[in-house]
Amino acid sequence: MPKMKTHRGAAKRFNKTGNGLIKRAKAFASHILGDKSPKRKRGLRKSTLVSSVEQKNVSKMIPYK
Repeated sequence: MPKMKTHRGAAKRFNKTGNGLIKRAKAFASHILGDKSPKRKRGLRKSTLVSSVEQKNVSKMIPYK
């Protein structure tokens, strides 16, 4: 069976944690920041996990990461 290809766009956006979950950055943190509160912007800096529904799809896109 041939090797699977990594989805290069997904590889730049997702990482796997030590126990195999997938980590992602939060959205809405790049522009139009004046309307958002400092507390909200601080929260957007932190990473979070991909939802359990999407874990399988994303892990197929990054098989060797």
